[in-house]
Amino acid sequence: MKWKEQMLTLKAYQPGRTTDDVKKEYGLKEVVKLASNENPFGSSEKVRECIRSYADSFSIYPDGYTTSLRTELAEFLNIDEKQLIFGNGSDEIILMISRAMLEPGKNTVMATPTFPQYRHNAVVEGAEVREVELVNGAHDLDKMADAIDENTAIVWLCSPNNPTGIHITDTQLRAFLDSVPDDVFVVLDEAYYEYVTADDYYDALEIVKQYKNVIVLRTFSKIYGLAAFRVGYGFADESLIAQIDPVREPFNVNSLGQKAAAAGISDQSFIEMCRTENKAGLEQFYAFCREEKLEYYPSEANFILIDFKCDSNELFEYLMSKGYIVRSGAALGIPGTVRVTVGSKEQNEGVMKAMKSFLAETVKR
Repeated sequence: MKWKEQMLTLKAYQPGRTTDDVKKEYGLKEVVKLASNENPFGSSEKVRECIRSYADSFSIYPDGYTTSLRTELAEFLNIDEKQLIFGNGSDEIILMISRAMLEPGKNTVMATPTFPQYRHNAVVEGAEVREVELVNGAHDLDKMADAIDENTAIVWLCSPNNPTGIHITDTQLRAFLDSVPDDVFVVLDEAYYEYVTADDYYDALEIVKQYKNVIVLRTFSKIYGLAAFRVGYGFADESLIAQIDPVREPFNVNSLGQKAAAAGISDQSFIEMCRTENKAGLEQFYAFCREEKLEYYPSEANFILIDFKCDSNELFEYLMSKGYIVRSGAALGIPGTVRVTVGSKEQNEGVMKAMKSFLAETVKR
């Protein structure tokens, strides 16, 4: 077979362990998944009502223009409908952008570690990947700017960054964008935007008005609790959206997802509740880390990266044996750490109890 050369060593995305799998392996009745940054509070009751009452024919293709959802979201964001693009999760929009812009001879700049799909899609397209190490969990924007040259097509910014949870401030972002050439496409990935409470966070809607080379990506998978439906979106200047849209597959957002996302937008009280509970959950983890003298990154997302200075995979396996699935830092490029999704108060207490047991047993060795 005549595969692209880069495909010969490229590995497929490896999803985390499922709760059923862990139950079976360890003989557990209950398992809590805190590995994929899903919403522990599920989704809005308005979404549930919408899905329960769904009566459209399953034999009909979805609305290829996502008309109703587009109208709802444009009104909610106070932007023009033509400034929006939708994807099968924001992952698909990352793929669309990469496919539209990257090729051999071009390069793309990103932080490391960050969301791995930026790199993955660039490799598939045969582009050069320029990675700039994080500094204290944050993007080194000065070095990222230095990495840009005449062959740079895309710069990826993840704010808050996955897996560290550190955000880019308004001052930092504007200074960076002012240094970026107008023909370099800047992708601002805000998958965790709705969880942010920092006062110095930028206004992405104002950013895209001022900088015509920026697209902002968001998703309904996280705080909206609709990960199973796979609905993401981006907004930018209309001219940028028009250039990306031809890459989009027909009917790429399923009918149920479109309905669920629109219903989710209509219940912002649920979003506010989740943001408040998430902040309280982060404070639980901060207190735990201070008590156990563990280093961590203050997070603006719904997860926290904690440095246990141990074998990440050993801790990962230990916590699974106690009924808690987290994400090993070894898989994220930060050995010694684990990334934990913020759960409910009870879930947080449970996983922290298991972590304390691990620390106590480690000390005894």
